[in-house]
Amino acid sequence: MIDQRAVIDASAKIADDVTVGPFSVIGADVEIDSGTWIGSHVVLKGPTRIGHDNKIFQFASIGDDPQDVKYQGERTQLNIGDRNTFREFCTINRGTVQGGGVTTIENDNLFLAYTHVAHDCHIHNHTIFANNASLAGHVEVDDYVVLGGFSAIYQFCRLGKHSFLSGASLVMKDVLPFTKVAVSKDTYAKPFGLNTVGLRRRGFSAETIQFLKRGYRIIYREGLTIEQAIPKLQTMLEDCPEIALYIEALQCSLHGILR
Repeated sequence: MIDQRAVIDASAKIADDVTVGPFSVIGADVEIDSGTWIGSHVVLKGPTRIGHDNKIFQFASIGDDPQDVKYQGERTQLNIGDRNTFREFCTINRGTVQGGGVTTIENDNLFLAYTHVAHDCHIHNHTIFANNASLAGHVEVDDYVVLGGFSAIYQFCRLGKHSFLSGASLVMKDVLPFTKVAVSKDTYAKPFGLNTVGLRRRGFSAETIQFLKRGYRIIYREGLTIEQAIPKLQTMLEDCPEIALYIEALQCSLHGILR
């Protein structure tokens, strides 16, 4: 299953059924679990842990040093879960000591060609990164987020569950759950309503979507501060538990929300 032309460090731990294509390079302290497929000309550098049934296409660079001037060769890590796909020329960096030391990618994510995940990012589950989507350091991307092509996310931002970013979105602050974000006239992305298409595809009822729209209007259309909006959202929790995701995102935002 391992091509004779691949270069693999003796300390790498690779499950018996892993496929490695020609001219790929797997360095020291890399662990790869069963069912994973690695194409040709891939570079994997450790410490990196890769789970089950991942697919890594040609010319991807996974687990290399963080692109951060603070990095001075410390031992940091990349952890990748199961069933992720990394297309051509993806670059995924390990963490930094200052950011906790670990970059994490969980399960069932799709990274199209030329996407970039910087140091200390945390990618949850079922996300899609379209071509050339890029994350700066310390970004958190929650479940079922879709990033359009050439979108760029500023460091320390958080993208909430089920949010959608259109192509070329430049995001400088947190994106709330369920929100659709698109490029605006001043080049920075802004919220443009609810991600109704994505919510319907994932089985949200029409009633729930209406409650989420009402929550969106409270946050964005009534001229309220975050402190004023939260109590009004809390009155909706009994009818729509999903509103809790709005509340949690507002309470935990460290750098403000996209407006």
